[in-house]
Amino acid sequence: MVAVELFDYFDKVRERTMRVVACVPPGRVDWTFKDGKFTLGDLMRHLGSAERWMFAENARRRPSRYPGHGKELADGYDAIVAYMRAMHEEAMAIFRGLSEDDLDAKCVTPGGAEITVWKWMRLMIEHEIHHRGQIYLYLAMLDVPTPPLYGLTEEQVKERSSVK
Repeated sequence: MVAVELFDYFDKVRERTMRVVACVPPGRVDWTFKDGKFTLGDLMRHLGSAERWMFAENARRRPSRYPGHGKELADGYDAIVAYMRAMHEEAMAIFRGLSEDDLDAKCVTPGGAEITVWKWMRLMIEHEIHHRGQIYLYLAMLDVPTPPLYGLTEEQVKERSSVK
């Protein structure tokens, strides 16, 4: 039961990420704020690669096969979104195939730390949220409107609060 809830929650986290990804102007997918830093496309590819080839492999108690985040994985907005979706589908099939015993077992992270698989999955969700925040920030720097994370803007929350 815990596994089902965890993975359903991660699906919802990914849906929120994809709503922000949908705001990325296709012509700005290679934009970054500074040379040598992730581009928007790099961030998007990184989320797909890390989920499938690092987190999912480690959850199966295998070593990471993380291929990086380069254009050779997917080039152009539509290809990157398709890559993200394909990697998520593959990873979720792996995660949903894990038993409760698998989730309670130990895996080894790329850094060599031993961690309980379900805790590693929890870190995957934190990882996703961290990089989604970067995408939000990049889009703000480009003056691209983005959807409110949970349906309301900060101003709307303030208006509806009892403290003015």
